[in-house]
Amino acid sequence: MFKYIKNDLPASIVVFFVALPLCLGIALASGAPLFSGLIAGIVGGIIVGTLSGSQIGVSGPAAGLAAIVLTAIGTLGGFENFLVAVVLGGLIQIVFSILKAGVIAYYFPSSVIKGMLTGIGIIIILKQIPHFFGYDADPEGDFAFFQVDGENTFSEILNAINSISLGATLIALIGLGILILWDRVLTQKSKVFKLIQGPLVAVIMGILYFALTKGNAVWGISAEHLVKVPVPDSLDSLGGLLSFPNFEVVGNPEIWITAFTIALVASLETLLCVEATDKLDPYKRTTPTNKELMAQGVGNTISGFLGGLPVTQVIVRSSANIQSGGRTKASAIIHGFFLLISVLLIPKLLNMIPLSVLAAILFIVGYKLAKPKLFKTMYQLGWKQFIPFVVTVLGIVFTDLLVGIGLGLAVGIVVILIKSYQNSHFLHIEDKSNGVHKIKMTLAEEVTFFNKGAILKELDSLPEDSYLELDVRKTRYLDNDIIEILEDFSEKAKNKNIHIKLISERGIVENPDSYIKFFKLDKKENQSISNDNTD
Repeated sequence: MFKYIKNDLPASIVVFFVALPLCLGIALASGAPLFSGLIAGIVGGIIVGTLSGSQIGVSGPAAGLAAIVLTAIGTLGGFENFLVAVVLGGLIQIVFSILKAGVIAYYFPSSVIKGMLTGIGIIIILKQIPHFFGYDADPEGDFAFFQVDGENTFSEILNAINSISLGATLIALIGLGILILWDRVLTQKSKVFKLIQGPLVAVIMGILYFALTKGNAVWGISAEHLVKVPVPDSLDSLGGLLSFPNFEVVGNPEIWITAFTIALVASLETLLCVEATDKLDPYKRTTPTNKELMAQGVGNTISGFLGGLPVTQVIVRSSANIQSGGRTKASAIIHGFFLLISVLLIPKLLNMIPLSVLAAILFIVGYKLAKPKLFKTMYQLGWKQFIPFVVTVLGIVFTDLLVGIGLGLAVGIVVILIKSYQNSHFLHIEDKSNGVHKIKMTLAEEVTFFNKGAILKELDSLPEDSYLELDVRKTRYLDNDIIEILEDFSEKAKNKNIHIKLISERGIVENPDSYIKFFKLDKKENQSISNDNTD
């Protein structure tokens, strides 16, 4: 696991700096204790990272669950009661794994997954603009269009422009400059700059800037623009920061409803992220989805026991890991240990990190996910790929992750139906001599009720006194709806003097009396042949 430590260690540092404010911000957005977000991040890194089959995925508290958590804490009568639902949700995920529910991941179209990555990239940039300028009214990790504070993504940006902090903006620009210089120039010059990550240098510069300008009314950074890690004074006070589930409420039906909701949403987000990270993986490794559900289930069970938020695999952290050169799961595990050690040993130092510097780091992550070139590439693939892609992107930007994915999938299904409608058959007019239309219609390999409209339209358009050659030799599945259409058409054909030649693997039939009998007989004969072979 530590074979590629020279790659994984620098990547884990970057993931740590990305994860830290998100853990705290998601906890704040969820109405939960700040420490619960850190616990979830630690469990997601160490526990889930160890058990996961993904080499590059990183788990932790997810923005997609923030609204559910916020509502549930109020509904269930407190955070300790909510933790019971987290534990049970984890156990339900383990059941999902045993039932092989991970197969769902393979049914997300590529265009939707690419749209998801691009949409998240855009959202990361848009959501970090206020933090970049030192406006931190909305907590880190709130990725929904309509925010918990009543604002939306774009109104928050306008608010930020009217409330720019010069100090926070200056160090953000310096940090962004360091990151670009590191990525584009310095890493090409020497291997040293690959070992020492640009984000680490940017964060150190941010801490130094805060220390040097402390107290300056114009260029200093105020406390609200800094990371806010809970600082325990002693081991006793550390224990006071922890919460534990109240299992006395386990019989409450609302607990079980919340648990199932957490399990379902967390599993869906994880499977989406698995598909996305596998596509980003430069080594094109495949994550076993059922194993991932098992890991997430165990992680949520432990997180709930320790007083943490629900965890999922998270695309922001995972993409930061990939972009920073992470090779194996060691980077995810080490980032979890970094969270644990830093919270215990250097919380005061962490609280000197400007949020604007972390915003600069996330800018780079967002840009690499949503490169403008990708839009051009998807457009060149045709409208059947481009439209679901764009709908997914817009859905994520203007709603939230799951709604955006849902819209993309809905459009993707419509596209499939249209393609199915168009590809049901091949029609070729072979001869028009002597006033007789000789037409050949070859049915596709699988013809379902989706194809009814296209086939019916073609049959109805056949002129009188024409000759139709209907070829079903390549057809392996013919829906009963299609057989009924052919049956009805046989009567119309007689009235319009259309001669039909049916070509099948059993031979050629001229003007069959009944298509229903013909194809049922075909099935019986095939079964008989199969039984004879068995005997």
